[in-house]
Amino acid sequence: VQLQAFGGGLVQAGGSLRLSCAASGRTFSSYAMGWFRQAPGKEREFVAAISWSGGSTSYADSVKGRFTISRDNAKNTVYLQMNSLKPEDTAVYYCAAKQGSIGPEYDYWGQGTLVTVSS
Repeated sequence: VQLQAFGGGLVQAGGSLRLSCAASGRTFSSYAMGWFRQAPGKEREFVAAISWSGGSTSYADSVKGRFTISRDNAKNTVYLQMNSLKPEDTAVYYCAAKQGSIGPEYDYWGQGTLVTVSS
């Protein structure tokens, strides 16, 4: 599976962005998908994940209630809707895929897309 994330940019605090991650391959619908982020000088951290069917989701506490992960298997795409953005959300965001159910280890990674939130 090849993944390409896009949709990052510069936004003011309180604003919104929607990230997309397009996947190649005919088996996209069999993969759980995740979003991670890495801020400057920090380790990469988990943001959100969604099961292959979209029926199960998981979020980091820091984004619960503000971010929503979704997927469209017909379009081989997973989304991350980010609302009420804060300066601390500034990071490079990565999408990732793993076979099977949601879990901590991912098999495939896309290139990142930069999100910058100004105060």
